[in-house]
Amino acid sequence: MALSTSLSTCTAHRVVPKTAKCYQERSYTSFTPKQSVLSKPIYSNGIAPSRLSLTMNSPNCQGSGKVLRSGGYQCHALDIETPSSFLAGEKFQLDDVIEAQQFDLDILNAIFKVAREMEQIEKRSGQSNILKGYLMSTLFYEPSTRTRLSFESAMKRLGGEVLTTENAREFSSAAKGETLEDTIRTVEGYSDIIVMRHFESGAARRAAGTASIPIINAGDGPGQHPTQALLDVYTIEREIGKLDSIKVGLVGDLANGRTVRSLAYLLAKYRDVKIYLVSPDVVKMKDDIKDYLTAKGVEWEESSDLIEVASKCDVVYQTRIQKERFGERIDLYEEARGKYIVDRTVLDVMQKHAVVMHPLPRLDEITVDVDADPRAAYFRQAKNGLYIRMALLKLLLVGW
Repeated sequence: MALSTSLSTCTAHRVVPKTAKCYQERSYTSFTPKQSVLSKPIYSNGIAPSRLSLTMNSPNCQGSGKVLRSGGYQCHALDIETPSSFLAGEKFQLDDVIEAQQFDLDILNAIFKVAREMEQIEKRSGQSNILKGYLMSTLFYEPSTRTRLSFESAMKRLGGEVLTTENAREFSSAAKGETLEDTIRTVEGYSDIIVMRHFESGAARRAAGTASIPIINAGDGPGQHPTQALLDVYTIEREIGKLDSIKVGLVGDLANGRTVRSLAYLLAKYRDVKIYLVSPDVVKMKDDIKDYLTAKGVEWEESSDLIEVASKCDVVYQTRIQKERFGERIDLYEEARGKYIVDRTVLDVMQKHAVVMHPLPRLDEITVDVDADPRAAYFRQAKNGLYIRMALLKLLLVGW
């Protein structure tokens, strides 16, 4: 694919007033055919620069896939290589958080550093005014406890305000037939950032293609859950002490679980990772993820023996069988449910440094007697979601 780019960049400011627009290119791995690769407007204090069409052969853009500033413009190749360090006050490299493939290792490490700073803010004083004057809308078309509340807590702890709808599928104009695009165009007029959970895979990308403010995907059906994957990787690093050369067992509903899909994408960025896939036959991991792992040189293995896998892994990542994804095929749900349970027997074969993780909520796939074991990391994992989401809100709204 030809490495061509369009558009200029805006001057970085810590607080970005919403006047004068310029455009920046963004790259996702799977746009729908009709979607433009041009992102939403980004705002600056100055006059909007004229739109440019630059190629990698242009004197303004040099090298392959690097981000360079020249003459007040910034050139982006479709395959961006992010700098290893970011200056305070610079604009965040992403307009939206839609899918795990958006992140490279430099950005991941930098986000985790900001998350640790957010952890100190929360533990030291509980509150900051970094986002004072900003409004976040949470637009949830599916039920949520941890994701919605952690985003709302994150915004409030940084001094921002929240507009929320808990069940947008039933208690918004969507119930009257309003399109997602019209809802987004309306809600963006009331807020500075939208956090959205939707029941359709790809809905977040549609929203991002419509909005002129940042969109964060808080889960789109069986598609992806990128902020969960970020907090999962952050948790693994905090618990295990490393992200290279680890073995991770993904267990449960791997066909419908958006968390395990996004996590697999992120784990593929690290060296010498092995992933075990343990699931009932009716909810096996889909081929697109397995093909992606193979293409990235990640070793993976399907297994039906949870005990054997648990004995080898640094992380056992359990998930619930998602009844809501089976529709009327309750027989298939009952076939899958209860097949793989993490209990004391599984803990007995796990290594002492290993951990059990779960995106929650759980039903009966982790027995309650596991909770008291120090290797049960899932409630610490949920807490880490606050710090990651504080970091993302800060980065998307005011930059590094």
